[in-house]
Amino acid sequence: MIYFRINEILKEKKRSKYWFIKNMEGGYQSLSHLMNNQTKAIHFETLEKMCNLLECEIGELIVVKKD
Repeated sequence: MIYFRINEILKEKKRSKYWFIKNMEGGYQSLSHLMNNQTKAIHFETLEKMCNLLECEIGELIVVKKD
Protein backbone atom coordinates (compact mmCIF):
# COMPACT_ATOMS: atom_id res chain seq x y z
CA MET A 1 0.00 0.00 0.00
CA ILE A 2 1.29 3.47 -0.88
CA TYR A 3 1.20 5.70 2.20
CA PHE A 4 1.58 9.49 2.36
CA ARG A 5 3.41 10.80 5.44
CA ILE A 6 1.81 14.25 5.25
CA ASN A 7 0.51 14.26 8.83
CA GLU A 8 3.84 13.08 10.23
CA ILE A 9 5.80 15.71 8.29
CA LEU A 10 3.39 18.44 9.38
CA LYS A 11 3.87 17.37 12.99
CA GLU A 12 7.69 17.35 12.62
CA LYS A 13 7.59 20.87 11.14
CA LYS A 14 5.02 22.08 13.69
CA ARG A 15 2.49 22.99 10.99
CA SER A 16 -1.27 22.48 11.03
CA LYS A 17 -3.64 20.76 8.64
CA TYR A 18 -5.23 24.17 8.08
CA TRP A 19 -1.85 25.65 7.06
CA PHE A 20 -1.27 22.79 4.63
CA ILE A 21 -4.69 23.07 2.96
CA LYS A 22 -4.51 26.86 2.76
CA ASN A 23 -1.06 26.84 1.16
CA MET A 24 -1.80 23.96 -1.21
CA GLU A 25 -4.68 26.04 -2.61
CA GLY A 26 -6.72 22.95 -3.36
CA GLY A 27 -10.10 21.64 -2.38
CA TYR A 28 -10.49 20.82 1.30
CA GLN A 29 -12.08 17.44 0.66
CA SER A 30 -9.50 16.20 -1.86
CA LEU A 31 -6.56 17.30 0.31
CA SER A 32 -8.17 15.81 3.40
CA HIS A 33 -8.55 12.48 1.57
CA LEU A 34 -4.90 12.71 0.55
CA MET A 35 -3.82 13.35 4.14
CA ASN A 36 -5.90 10.40 5.35
CA ASN A 37 -4.55 8.09 2.62
CA GLN A 38 -7.96 7.69 1.05
CA THR A 39 -7.02 8.77 -2.47
CA LYS A 40 -6.51 6.55 -5.51
CA ALA A 41 -4.53 8.90 -7.78
CA ILE A 42 -2.39 12.03 -7.65
CA HIS A 43 -0.99 14.40 -10.24
CA PHE A 44 2.76 14.96 -10.49
CA GLU A 45 2.09 18.70 -10.14
CA THR A 46 0.42 18.06 -6.79
CA LEU A 47 3.36 15.93 -5.62
CA GLU A 48 5.81 18.64 -6.63
CA LYS A 49 3.78 21.32 -4.84
CA MET A 50 3.58 19.22 -1.66
CA CYS A 51 7.34 18.56 -1.69
CA ASN A 52 8.09 22.25 -2.17
CA LEU A 53 5.64 23.33 0.53
CA LEU A 54 6.80 20.72 3.05
CA GLU A 55 10.47 21.16 2.05
CA CYS A 56 11.00 17.44 1.58
CA GLU A 57 11.85 14.88 -1.07
CA ILE A 58 9.30 12.51 -2.59
CA GLY A 59 10.94 9.60 -0.76
CA GLU A 60 10.26 11.31 2.57
CA LEU A 61 6.65 11.99 1.62
CA ILE A 62 5.66 8.62 0.15
CA VAL A 63 6.42 5.20 1.61
CA VAL A 64 5.29 1.72 0.70
CA LYS A 65 3.72 -0.22 3.56
CA LYS A 66 3.39 -3.97 3.36
CA ASP A 67 -0.07 -5.24 4.22
